[in-house]
Order: sequence, then structure tokens, then C-alpha cells
Amino acid sequence: MNNPITEKLHIDELIKQALREDISNEDITTNAVMPKAKRGTVNLLCKQSGVIAGLNVFARTFELLDPETKTTFLCKDGDEVEAGQILAVVEGDIRVLLSGERTALNYLQRMSGIATYTHAVASLLAGSKIKLLDTRKTTPNMRIFEKYAVRVGGGYNHRYNLSDGILLKDNHIDAAGGVAQAIRMAKQYASFVRKIEVEVENMDMVKEAVEAGADIIMLDNMTHDQMKEAVDYIAGRAETECSGNVTKENIAKLIDVGVDYISSGALTHSAPILDVSLKHLKAVEA
Repeated sequence: MNNPITEKLHIDELIKQALREDISNEDITTNAVMPKAKRGTVNLLCKQSGVIAGLNVFARTFELLDPETKTTFLCKDGDEVEAGQILAVVEGDIRVLLSGERTALNYLQRMSGIATYTHAVASLLAGSKIKLLDTRKTTPNMRIFEKYAVRVGGGYNHRYNLSDGILLKDNHIDAAGGVAQAIRMAKQYASFVRKIEVEVENMDMVKEAVEAGADIIMLDNMTHDQMKEAVDYIAGRAETECSGNVTKENIAKLIDVGVDYISSGALTHSAPILDVSLKHLKAVEA
């Protein structure tokens, strides 16, 4: 979401869908108390400390309702913000400010919550060579926003979707008839520029993956000792990743395993929101 052209191509329709969900016909309440256009401003207020993410999505939500809406930011994505801090001032038709409020805040709260949680988890890996990865365990129609928030928080993105990379999981291996067979079939099907990652659950599968030439071996739900044994056996012949119920509470215990990557679905599926709100709406002279 760093390229404004690409950003609009990908996110505008998603934001419009969210707005349509909230305004199926009209905003009855706003139309009742504000029958005519009137210019106004409202402050974006942070209600708890964390890492902010999604400011451009927040602003774009109002712009899609009215291009004349202007947002003045007092911080930027990735900043650590404090409770009570004013993050931005939004100016526009008061009817737009009222109707777009909830959708804009939903995006910002969700994305900032993910960035905040990711930042906390990534800080526990500070000083190691390990990269913290997200997964595809994202909210439907929110992946582009949630994976962006992971990056803002200091994490890295695993594959974006099923077209983005080869990851042979347990059911793929069962379908193919074994680890070696699955890797062989993937190599035959995919372009030579594609890396092949395979998920393994025990040492027999580790050995089979190494012998079959896997590029990345994911150690899934293995014990601490099993993972150390696996990394020692792999010995640099493939990149290594561990996964399986990784959270802020247990990730530090995985540092000495020696893997290159740790993936955590919790970054996106379990991060609480960061509480922000729009306050002090007031009319301004045209």
C-alpha cells in the first residue's frame, strides 16, 4: 500500500463494499439531524497506546463518500501513539463525517491493533536473525489491509494468496501420496523460479523433504527438541520455518531453535483492536 495508484486499484472497491454494508440505502439518523450540507471538522482521537496503521485507508473512506473531504494527519503509519493524542483532523461535509465514521474507524482500529500486536511480538525476537511472518489466517476481504498492518508493525508477509507461492501442507502431501512425491510433482508443475516449501511434522518427513530438494521446510507443531534436531539435520540445505500456535506468550522460547522464520497466525486472527474515535465535531464557516 505504498504506491498510491496500486492502492486505489486494490482497496477502493473493498472500502465501497464496507460502506455499502453500513449504508444500504441511507443514513437515516444523519439525514434526520443534518438535512443540508454543512462544512465541519472532527478530531481523530487515540484512546489507548499502540502503533498506528491504516491512516490512508481511514482518509480514503471519507474521500469515497465525498472527494472534497480533507484529512490532516498529525502522525504517520508506524508511529507509536499515546492515549489522548490527536492523530488527525478531518474536514468536510458533516453528513459525510457522520456517515463514514464507523467504517473508517473499523479499518483503522483493526489495522492498528494488528500493527500493535505485531510490534510487541517482533520486539521479542530483537537481536536474532529470525523474521516474523504472518499467515493466510486473515479476515475475509481484509487481507490486503491486515498484511499491510503486519509490515507496519515490524513483521513480514508470508505468501499473499494461493497464487503467490507453493506450500505443500499435510493434505497436499496426503493427496500426492507422500512428501517426496508432492515435491517432485510441484517441481514438474511450477516454474523453476518458484521456491517449494513443505510442511513437516516429524523427523522422517524432514529427512524426506531434504532428500527431495525442498527449498523451505516448515516445522509444524513439533516439540522444541524435535525442531532443534530437525534444524541440525537440515544444516542449511533448506531454509527453515516453524509454526503452530505461536503467540506473544511463547515466541521467545523458540529463538534458540535456530530457524530462519517463525510464522504466527495470531498476528492477524487474535490481535485486539486499538481503540480510536472521532470526537469534537463542530461546524465551520464556508
